[in-house]
Amino acid sequence: MKKLLYKIARFSGRHGLYHVWPMIFYMIIYLAWFHIVEAIPRTHYLAITMPVDRVIPFVEVFVLPYVSWFAFVVIGITGCYLADRDTYDSLATSLMIGMTLFLFVSTFLPNRQPLRLIEMPRDNVFTRMITALWKTDTPTNVWPSIHVFNTAAVEMAILKSNYPPFKKMPLRIILTVWSVLIILSTVFIKQHSMFDVLTALGLIAVCYIRIYREDAAFRFRRWDAFALGFEEEAEKRA
Repeated sequence: MKKLLYKIARFSGRHGLYHVWPMIFYMIIYLAWFHIVEAIPRTHYLAITMPVDRVIPFVEVFVLPYVSWFAFVVIGITGCYLADRDTYDSLATSLMIGMTLFLFVSTFLPNRQPLRLIEMPRDNVFTRMITALWKTDTPTNVWPSIHVFNTAAVEMAILKSNYPPFKKMPLRIILTVWSVLIILSTVFIKQHSMFDVLTALGLIAVCYIRIYREDAAFRFRRWDAFALGFEEEAEKRA
């Protein structure tokens, strides 16, 4: 096991990957925790809904921006990591705060949204995509919306970055439109209540004040020092 860790340390040192490991470790814990929460049988769920949800139309084409969320988040995190390490640290801090709060809410206040259609109004490629999505993604533990929170966190990080290419207006417009479409998609395909969306945006506003205005991001400096020391030990034993 230690030999494997030494190899990882040397590889990380050559490619400047020290900063990425805390996020990887966090995601392993997050996914395991979320899987356990979803697997636990519950007898009662808090219904999350608002009156406005009943008047928001079902627009199946919005499944496209919804599933594009995965690419948006991965591209955003990777771009910040490679281009602007300080911005990456701020983004990683935001994501960890939001997803950790989501896990605590899901664990101690299980919730669900009762908005999914009993029957699709049309049969087309988009409704079939949504049907497949609903089979794999339960309507439970949806508050606050991680789709919305992570999208807004990535968008906020790129807009606040000092990396020159991120300041180019065409890129900013594309990413802003993309992020808005993803956020709208959560309610148009009945994956989330408007309450999920508004609370996620409220949470990202708090993160903005603490992390970007008050510079409270975790910079991983202690982790870097530990990783560097481990790499030096690995090189001596190589």
